[in-house]
Amino acid sequence: MNKKFISFIVRKYLKFDKTQPFISVSFILAFLGIMTGVGVLIIAMSIMNGMDKEFENKLTIMNYPLTIYAKIDGVITDKYVQKLQKKYPDLKFSPYIQTSAIIKKDQMNGVILYGVDFNKEKKLNPIFAKAIKGIKPRKFDIVIGKRLFDNMFIQKNQKVIMIFSTSDPYGLEVAPRMKKVRVVSYFHSGLNAYDKGIAYMPISGLKIILRKNYYSGIHIYSKYPFKDIEKLKKDLPFGVGIIGWWQQNGNFFAALKMEKRALFLVLLLIIIVASLNIIGSLLMMIMNRRREIALMMSLGASKKEIKTIFFRLGLVVGIIGILAGISLGGLGIWALNTFDFISLPADVYGTTKIPTDLSLIDFCLIVLGAFIIVVISSIYPAKKASEVDILTTLRFE
Repeated sequence: MNKKFISFIVRKYLKFDKTQPFISVSFILAFLGIMTGVGVLIIAMSIMNGMDKEFENKLTIMNYPLTIYAKIDGVITDKYVQKLQKKYPDLKFSPYIQTSAIIKKDQMNGVILYGVDFNKEKKLNPIFAKAIKGIKPRKFDIVIGKRLFDNMFIQKNQKVIMIFSTSDPYGLEVAPRMKKVRVVSYFHSGLNAYDKGIAYMPISGLKIILRKNYYSGIHIYSKYPFKDIEKLKKDLPFGVGIIGWWQQNGNFFAALKMEKRALFLVLLLIIIVASLNIIGSLLMMIMNRRREIALMMSLGASKKEIKTIFFRLGLVVGIIGILAGISLGGLGIWALNTFDFISLPADVYGTTKIPTDLSLIDFCLIVLGAFIIVVISSIYPAKKASEVDILTTLRFE
C-alpha cells in the first residue's frame, strides 16, 4: 500500500472544491455537527455530574454517612454507644433522641427535633458546627433551620413555645407536653426541606422533657461508609438497624441516574445525525469523482487503497470535529465556572451557581462513542468507492 499516494489524495480531496462547493459545504456541516454534539454532550454531562455531587454533599451532611436506629425503644443505651466507640475508634459517633414537635410563636410550624450532644454533633456536621460556633447552649436552647427562622420572624435568643407529641394527663384530660425554649442560632444547609423541618436541642434537656434515658439512634461519620456499614451490621443487637445516606435517598439518586442516561442517549443522536452528513458527503464525492477513481485504479491503485482514501477522509473530518468539540466543551465548562450566566434558586438546588464536574469515565464514553459513530459512518462510503467498475465508468464517463 502506497501511503504517500493515499495521503496526497486525502489532502487533495479535503481542499475546498470550487467546482463542487456543495460537497465541501456538506463536510463543513458534518464537522460542525460533530463538534456541537460532542461539546454539548460534555457540558451537559458535566452539569449533571455537578448537580449530582452537589445534592450528594448536601444529603450526606444532613443525613449523615451512616445512621444506626432503634426499631424497639430502649435498645440503644450509653453502654452500647461506648462499646461501638471502643471497637471502632476511627469512626465518630453522636447518639441522638428524635421526636416530633411544633414551634409556636405568632404561628405554628412542625419540625423533627433532634436531641444531641452539641460537642459530638458538630464533629460530624460542619453546617451544624458553623451554626453553634461561639455559643454555649443551655439545656432548653434550640437551633433551627434558616428558612424556619426567617418565616416565623424569630430573633436570636428569643423564646418560643415548643409543643411535643408526648402527652401528660391533667385530671380527666390529656394535654400535650409544652416547654418554653430559647432559639440561640440557626443553620443553613441550602435545602429547603431541612432548613424548614429540622431543629436541634441539647440531649440533656430533651431527656428531661421526654423523660427518656435511652436513644433513638446514633449518627455516624465514616470516610468509607460502603465498607463500614457491612462491619457495623455484625454488631447490631436485636431491634437495631443501620442505614446509609444512599439508602435513605435511593429513589432520588436512581431517578438522577436514569435522567443522566436518557440525556446522554438523546444528545448522542446529534452526533449520529452529523455523521449522516459524512456518509452523504462521501457518497456525493464518490459519485462526482467516479472517473478519477476508475482512472486511479486503472493506473495501479488497489481497491484497498481506494477504500483507505475515503475511509480516511471520513475519519479526518470526524476526528477534527471530535477534537473541536472537546475544546468547545472545555470552553463551556470554564465559562460556567467563571461567569454567572444563570442564577439558581438556592432553596431548590442547594446552590446559586451551576455546578460542573466532568468525570473521566463520562469523558471517555463521549469520545469513544463519537469515534465509533464516525468510524461506522466512514465504512460504507469507502466500501462503495472500492466497488467502482473501471471499464463501465471509463467507457461511459
